[in-house]
Amino acid sequence: MPSDNSKKSILSFCLYDAGNSAFGTVIITFVFSVYFARGIVGDENHGAALWSYAIAASGFIVALASPFLGALADHYGARKPGLLLFSLLCVAPTALLYFAAPGMVTITLVLLVFANTAFEIALVYANAMLPHIAPPGMIGRVSGWAWGAGYLGGLACLALTLFGLVGLGDMKPFIALPQEHFEHIRAAAPLTALWFAGLTVPLLLWTHDVEKTGLKIGAAARKGLRQLYDTARALRGYKNLVTFLIASALYRDGLNTLFAVGGLYAAGTYGMNFTEILAFAIGLNVTAGLGATMFAHADDRWGSKRTVMIALAGLIVSGAAILLTRDKLVFIGLALALGIFMGPAQAAGRTMAARLSPPGMVAQTYGFYALTGRAVSFFGPLAFGLATHAFDSQRAGMATIMLFWLAGMALLAKVKEK
Repeated sequence: MPSDNSKKSILSFCLYDAGNSAFGTVIITFVFSVYFARGIVGDENHGAALWSYAIAASGFIVALASPFLGALADHYGARKPGLLLFSLLCVAPTALLYFAAPGMVTITLVLLVFANTAFEIALVYANAMLPHIAPPGMIGRVSGWAWGAGYLGGLACLALTLFGLVGLGDMKPFIALPQEHFEHIRAAAPLTALWFAGLTVPLLLWTHDVEKTGLKIGAAARKGLRQLYDTARALRGYKNLVTFLIASALYRDGLNTLFAVGGLYAAGTYGMNFTEILAFAIGLNVTAGLGATMFAHADDRWGSKRTVMIALAGLIVSGAAILLTRDKLVFIGLALALGIFMGPAQAAGRTMAARLSPPGMVAQTYGFYALTGRAVSFFGPLAFGLATHAFDSQRAGMATIMLFWLAGMALLAKVKEK
């Protein structure tokens, strides 16, 4: 059984996921993305394209920076300073999104790129903390619990947005804000920033960190760069790990594309208003959180690979059914079912990266985990856009997501799990 200190560290790690997931849920997927397309740009298709370009731009920056920063973390030792820095660099521009009024396209996209880049890099440091926070034999469960907490955190922040700022039906919001320029929707940005910042504090206070190596940041950076080059060459000797990194990059690109355009697809295809979108998002986070929690024990018992394979099969089957329906209620039901498999695919994949990483290269492995994911991150949105344009249908665009899941699943089948 974990000690009291371990329990506190695990709880803090889960709370951090609950905090940062609100950014992905409220800002990236469901609320601010739809407001950007409808309110700031005024054209849902053009707005969706611009939004995806900004996400791709931040992904390119992360692809360049994350391996180096992971190597730096390995040689500097402590993960908390980097986690704190980039968490704050995400929180600040997120809060400033409140001032993104209709018509302010450029400044909104700039803030989005800054916030999303910092968010993704902070995750490199958070992921690198997982192996020393989780007790032996429990890394899968802790990862799954954290993903489950993340979905619950996103759910709670969505609920605060719905009942506190937007309102539901005849029920007035707790805070009555002007709606002429979407102030009640824009206020979701500083709310998300406060939520993220507040739930980062326990991780900084209650968890133990890797001891510093004694190297100064400059020396650690130089040594990290040298080892990064050596690691890139050495990866050729870890064919199993390389295969996993490519496979996970493919299926994660499908998931990330779904997160980037899912809210826009639901709003545009089925004409959902903000209240309906928030209610739909809350339900999706409930099923996703339940799925991550239910599969957490399966990760340790069955293995990460089998867990990811089951999750991908569930995503593909439910995704295909979604594409075939045109009824809003049936779509919502199928989407909620799909949500059950999103968390396990992500959580077990994160665990598998740790289990396959060579000794002493955990942070670098997570850096390459982020690199491979981001190196192909533009393919998903590009395929979505091209298919949507060619067939004049967002359904055709959504169909491309399943191709990434299928390709990732086929490649993952070749990976041998330790």
